Amino acid sequence: MRVLVTGVCGFVGRHVATDLKQAFNDLEVVGIDNLLRRGSETNIAPLKALGCQFVHGDVRAAEDLAELPRADWIIDCAANPSVLAGVSGGTNQLVSHNLTGTLNLLEKCRRDSAGFVILSSSRVYSIDALNAIPLVEQGARLVVDEARPTPDGASALGISEKFSTAAPVSLYGGTKLASEIVALEYAAAFGFPVWIDRCGVLAGPGQFGRIDQGIFAYWIYQWLLGRPLSYIGYGGGGLQVRDFLAPRDLTRLLEKQLRHPTAAVPRIVNVGGGASRSMSLRELSMFCQQALGPGPQVRSVAETRRYDIPYYVTDARLAEASWDWHPEETREQTLEAIARWAREHRSVIEALAAVS
Repeated sequence: MRVLVTGVCGFVGRHVATDLKQAFNDLEVVGIDNLLRRGSETNIAPLKALGCQFVHGDVRAAEDLAELPRADWIIDCAANPSVLAGVSGGTNQLVSHNLTGTLNLLEKCRRDSAGFVILSSSRVYSIDALNAIPLVEQGARLVVDEARPTPDGASALGISEKFSTAAPVSLYGGTKLASEIVALEYAAAFGFPVWIDRCGVLAGPGQFGRIDQGIFAYWIYQWLLGRPLSYIGYGGGGLQVRDFLAPRDLTRLLEKQLRHPTAAVPRIVNVGGGASRSMSLRELSMFCQQALGPGPQVRSVAETRRYDIPYYVTDARLAEASWDWHPEETREQTLEAIARWAREHRSVIEALAAVS
């Protein structure tokens, strides 16, 4: 079996290629990446050492994909991941990254009769509806107020696939939602399997520490380096909550999906760490204080920014019921691994911070 992994030199793509290569005895991995993200080029040598074929190319360019060998599966890890992308203009670049690239990949799936896995985003869910969830302060975080009515698809267990996807979802979220729809239409029209995994924050050692990769590694790196940090929005108390997932747990799900292309289960599932792997910014600072020692004074900014949300925890019960899947790496294991990697690679994160 041959699998094409897009964005293979990014944090998620590298883990997907590496873990799947180890999970399948007969797997051939071809990876494509445009290497636009600073630092991604450092992942080429480790991937080649594992026997992965690397192609320097861009999914936005159909001619780059035409040169690739036939694939049995395409796993799309390539995207512009910033929720603020396009806000200051440049929506053409956002759309070309996140939607035109998907269309080009779907055309390759049609030609190759290949299956398609799209790593979508929790950002497809309605920002207005997320901000309407009743929340109450509990210790150093916000929690769902179960004494008050919640929007459909929201509960103390998190956000399920039933939650609203009505606009606004951000320009970024709109491109991901459009990609989902087009992928399902291609599957119906041309008869190849499609799985859509709506991922929350993915976190682990080796991330580049940019804010658009997720808050957890960014916060830990900034803390270690003594660089400025801020609690922004919702009163500036740092009570807002997100959950996170280790990439190895994601690839365990991908392995099941590749092995069972015709499984009679929903095509769209939420994939995330859930309540037990969630944390507020203030709790994250408490972890950093314990793991790394004194850090910067965290500034409070009361004003809430466009597209911010106070609470997102993944309700992944549908993925568990459909695939007998659940995360295995604990919250503490993931955070401690990030902190350990940061201490051991301080010069690397200093260099990355200097150009971010």
